[in-house]
Amino acid sequence: MEQPDPLRPSTPDSIKTTKTDSSEVATSSQDTTQAEQAAPSTPTFRYRFTADGTLTSGNVNRALLQLTSAIDYQLSDYFKLSSNPSFVYGKQNGLLAEREWFGDLRTTLRHEKRLYYLAFGSYERSNLRQINHRWTVAAGAGFKLLNRKRAYISLTDVLMQEYTDFQELNDINIFRNSARLYGEYTFDKDRWTVTHTAFYQPALGQYNIRWNASVSVQVKLTATTSLRTTLANAYESLIVPGRQNNDLRFTVGLVYEKK
Repeated sequence: MEQPDPLRPSTPDSIKTTKTDSSEVATSSQDTTQAEQAAPSTPTFRYRFTADGTLTSGNVNRALLQLTSAIDYQLSDYFKLSSNPSFVYGKQNGLLAEREWFGDLRTTLRHEKRLYYLAFGSYERSNLRQINHRWTVAAGAGFKLLNRKRAYISLTDVLMQEYTDFQELNDINIFRNSARLYGEYTFDKDRWTVTHTAFYQPALGQYNIRWNASVSVQVKLTATTSLRTTLANAYESLIVPGRQNNDLRFTVGLVYEKK
């Protein structure tokens, strides 16, 4: 699976300039600008940590804890490393229901451009879907459909190889096409943020479809912490006996973010 909830680059819509009657100051300003352009960009490190979940009691006792993160390390205007590790743990009526691990490493080339390129690898384990190991490697391109200060939409498409070791089914080693639509919008002077992500991942040459989608609403409590609620759905056509194809999850929690 591709990066579910990336930290999008904050690109300004415009660059303000100031005129001056002094040719000496203007020349000095031009020299400074050229020097800044010639100098390599300073590496930038950004991160986000989220802890959320649900708790119910009564006829159904359910506890769910979800830990997710988004990490970006921008080495230059052309190269960036990203990772989105996550862990989900859930019990229902005293029995283990979910223990999900996911980790990935993603490289993005020309990330400041409208058309960019990406490659990544990921590892996944899932008690919910009875998956011992799932490895994926992929490469492809992305296109920024909209890149404004308060609205961002991107579309990526990659060719992905997947190896899945099921507990009860035969192992599979297949190629998929993976398309992702991602959007992020901010309101009320960046106090409110709405994000959505949707993946569609059909296998090539056979019927084996995976898709998932999520939408999150986030409101700032302080400069670095926010309250977030997320609705997510995941579907896989190939599953082990006794499991459902579709899983719907609703969580509420806190976000710590530093950009």
